[in-house]
Amino acid sequence: MSKVIAVTGASSGIGEATALRLAAEGHHVVLGARREDRLASLAEKIRAAGGSADVRRLDVTDRHDMTAFVDAAVDAHGRIDVLVSNAGVMPLSRLDALLVEEWDRMIDVNVRGLLHGIAAALPHFQRRRGGHFVTIASIGAHEVSPTAAVYCATKYAAWAITEGLRQEADPSIRVTTISPGVTESELAGSITDPGARALMGDYRANTIPAGAIADAVAYAIAQPADVDVNEMIIRPTRQR
Repeated sequence: MSKVIAVTGASSGIGEATALRLAAEGHHVVLGARREDRLASLAEKIRAAGGSADVRRLDVTDRHDMTAFVDAAVDAHGRIDVLVSNAGVMPLSRLDALLVEEWDRMIDVNVRGLLHGIAAALPHFQRRRGGHFVTIASIGAHEVSPTAAVYCATKYAAWAITEGLRQEADPSIRVTTISPGVTESELAGSITDPGARALMGDYRANTIPAGAIADAVAYAIAQPADVDVNEMIIRPTRQR
């Protein structure tokens, strides 16, 4: 059955791959990100392949913007079935580098952005007595490494928030957390600290394509209504 699926952070990486995969399966995707030009190009690609997509510029750190994003999808299509909360940033650094503004940015996008998505979509899901939240967390939700303390903290928070939502929500609302390991993306490009950048170069020696995470999202969404895929960790076989 075709679903209306909103994807945040859809302009690149896992978000882009997820949008392409879900659209190819016949779902209507609603694409949100700050880089509207990239969203437009992605939507054109989806439509050229026979899929359907809407585009809306989105800053997940702005609660009103997130609410407008979800409400616009509901207004246009009568409902929203799935929210894939994928938007995230990863400017890693040691704590003693004191890059406080970068810490704040990670908290704003990775934690507040997730909460804003829940606040926007949950009332619609409750009214319809159905819906599905998919959170893209990270292997960083399960382990901490040098230079990644704040990033991992935000991803632990993403895991905790999503698990709490699963426990509190009516069983008609499904909740999934997907934690990718080292995956091809632009996330490492935001690292400004030279030491963290050098470490990340070694860490990313073995990666999996973003499509591997898109496959996991598609699998969780495709399950029957009485099956709730709660958690998946997906990483390269060589990652330890």
